[in-house]
Amino acid sequence: MERKRRVRFAPSPTGPLHMGGVRTALYNYLYARQAGGDFVLRIEDTDSQRFVPGAEEYIIEALRWCGIYPDEGVDENGKVVETPSEKHPHAPYRQSQRRGIYRQYAEQLVKAGYAYYAFDTPEELAALRAEAESRKETFIYNWKTRGNMRNSLTLPEDEVARLVAEDTGWTIRFKIPENRTVVMEDLIRGHIEVNSNTLDDKVLWKRVDELPTYHLANIVDDHLMEITEVIRGEEWLPSLPLHYLLYEAFGWTDTQPRFAHLSLLLKPDGKGKLSKRDGDRLGFPVFPLKWVNAEGEVSRGYREDGYYPEAFINMLALLGWNPGNDRELFTVEELVPVFNLDRVIKSGARFNADKAKWFNQEYLRMRPLPQLVEDFKACAGEKLKGCDDGYISAVVELMRERAHFVTEMWNLTSFFFEAPESYDEASVVKFWNEDAKAAMPQVRSLLADLASFDKETIENSLHELITSNQWPMGKVMNSLRLFLVGVSKGPGVADMMALFGKDETLRRIDSAVSKLS
Repeated sequence: MERKRRVRFAPSPTGPLHMGGVRTALYNYLYARQAGGDFVLRIEDTDSQRFVPGAEEYIIEALRWCGIYPDEGVDENGKVVETPSEKHPHAPYRQSQRRGIYRQYAEQLVKAGYAYYAFDTPEELAALRAEAESRKETFIYNWKTRGNMRNSLTLPEDEVARLVAEDTGWTIRFKIPENRTVVMEDLIRGHIEVNSNTLDDKVLWKRVDELPTYHLANIVDDHLMEITEVIRGEEWLPSLPLHYLLYEAFGWTDTQPRFAHLSLLLKPDGKGKLSKRDGDRLGFPVFPLKWVNAEGEVSRGYREDGYYPEAFINMLALLGWNPGNDRELFTVEELVPVFNLDRVIKSGARFNADKAKWFNQEYLRMRPLPQLVEDFKACAGEKLKGCDDGYISAVVELMRERAHFVTEMWNLTSFFFEAPESYDEASVVKFWNEDAKAAMPQVRSLLADLASFDKETIENSLHELITSNQWPMGKVMNSLRLFLVGVSKGPGVADMMALFGKDETLRRIDSAVSKLS
């Protein structure tokens, strides 16, 4: 019987979650949903030296903002589950709370001859690396060198037993077999072969803090949590041979998960991995949410920059995957049935900040008007106090096509709520000339006499007046726009006048003529 599909996202709480990590979580989530399987969130916090307070909470909040909710790992309140239950049978989901199980698995490998105790000190290893560097070589702890090192393969049994009992600096290393071709299959990259002589004997467990390294912990946890596919970043591809060998050493090859390694997110120029430094330099965020580090330095977030989570997720989904056609706009629900690993690209995906803005603009345009109005009111705050909701809604409906973000809309619409107090000098020089001055009294009189002040009536009446007098259409209309807005740019003049109403329109014209005269 085929096993139920189970995937996991296993971030380390060493800082804010990079957008590449969100993409990995998204692909795992979509894969699980399409297969009717489970998506597990596991916190891999075994690196005590790099642990950052608040990072775990950030990860969970970021995923929830994106609409990515695990089936296991966190409860309905967004807390990492610590106690096993029917819904969360594999708890706890923090590796630091599972620390008691890893040593037995590491020592199981030692007893079976697949691993060994190593007693080399950091100073001794550093000296060996320096010596190799002096010869322009690289020191590798493997089949070639381990016979000359202080470990359970070279020391007498009684000495090994004494050191294991008394010393606190030893480790357990995996014994990479000599000259073995490790044959692997990747769901994205296909067939891979690596010679074991290129690998080093990785540390699996450390006595000093009684914690496993990533390599042991993730293999053991994936096995115990019945993970069927491991979908992770390309940076873990060099570890794949070791992980294959570990599954073999444990005798777990029948339940070994299938692996898929995602391509990197690249800088906008395509030269290297996208980093926070690139975002700072080029003016875009690389984190889903704002992050403040221990020194008080603030990193921008997509949420705080005004992105809708739906737009952010849609943009990420297409960074490294395509649906096989030209369609670009997908909700998460629409992505689930069409997502597949076959269309994940092997090469890196270049990030385009302008395309990210385009996605948000499209979602802003599609947003139901009542919701967009509430978004706008939340951003503008006290500036809209006392304004009629119907008027606000009409302004938002008129101007929504011009905005990439709802956070931009006040700057785009402020003249609807505040009459201009000054006028753009360049626009005044260009459009408030003698022809416009001669025409304006008749234009004002026409507007004042209109019985109906709707867009169509205003537009037709102005057109008839201007053409019958053979005035330059552009100069007259831009003069009116200047009077209404303060600059010679903005939406259609008739659109604005219809929204302002006759009294406000005439007041703004009179005020401008008075100030500019």
